Amino acid sequence: MSFVHFTSIERGEINAYLAAGYSKGRIARQLGRHPSSIGREIARNALKGAYDPQRAQALYHERRKECRPARKLDYQPLWSHVFRSITSKVTPEYISLLLPGEFPNDPRMRISHEAIYQGIYADERMHCLIKDLIQARPKRRKRGQGKTRRGPSIPNRVGIEERPQEVNDRARFGDWEGDLIVGAAQSGYFLTLVERKSLLTLIRKLETKDADTVASAIIDAYMDLPKSWAKTITFDNGTEFACHERVSRETGAAVYFAAPYSSYQRGTNENTNGLIRRIIPKKMSFKSISQERLDIIEAELNNKPRKKLNLKSPNEVFKKQRLDQFVALRA
Repeated sequence: MSFVHFTSIERGEINAYLAAGYSKGRIARQLGRHPSSIGREIARNALKGAYDPQRAQALYHERRKECRPARKLDYQPLWSHVFRSITSKVTPEYISLLLPGEFPNDPRMRISHEAIYQGIYADERMHCLIKDLIQARPKRRKRGQGKTRRGPSIPNRVGIEERPQEVNDRARFGDWEGDLIVGAAQSGYFLTLVERKSLLTLIRKLETKDADTVASAIIDAYMDLPKSWAKTITFDNGTEFACHERVSRETGAAVYFAAPYSSYQRGTNENTNGLIRRIIPKKMSFKSISQERLDIIEAELNNKPRKKLNLKSPNEVFKKQRLDQFVALRA
């Protein structure tokens, strides 16, 4: 029979039975416990010969704290490494992923990204790192909160439910997700386009978000890409994408729209926007940010090793696919 700890209710019953003059054996029978368990409970928690259930419960909690295994972040070298990495803008996921290669001979230098997040939010020593996370929220948000509240109001809108299954499966190159990032006080806009399989990212600065301007920027962004890399684009339901038929006509890409309140359907784009926001925070004005600076950020993202790509960069994946395609055409 496995050992079961006494509950606060059982400790209260023990006190009542003792006050009524019950023997330890009789108390054990009443509670369905072994007499030796009752004896140990009374002996270890008695004060000056009298059993106090409240004191017994408090002592129990203190003993349980001492029995708990040390948290992984209590290992000082790991704590220091995580602290340095987070302040250097490395995400918890990448810290977890890279630890085995960086410390192959120290098994204590292992931690999941979820444990890092929990440590940052639970440990006061690490609260200062919250501002360095991709989404620097003062509290962790439950899944499904903070979704867009815009509904479909776009003419001839084609929903994501009609998008080919091979797009959902990331089975090919050329399927994109698009969005706008808004500057503080509507000070400007960034168009972001992310290819779902390679994670290749395109960023364009816009002064306004009227549908015609946005459509022109999307078309311009695809000018330097091969036509085979413009198969589909999936947007949210913002009216800035109302000229989607023009985009489709001039790029050859079929355009789809995510369901209302379902930003997770464009998760690749949302995550990429989070990476951009680490460099250009939400409260920053976009007025002084040039396209040249966005080109640098775009290059940084496209040359960054990514977990989904087995630590290859989007540019490496793009170049390899183009080389493979060239070889296939020559064969």
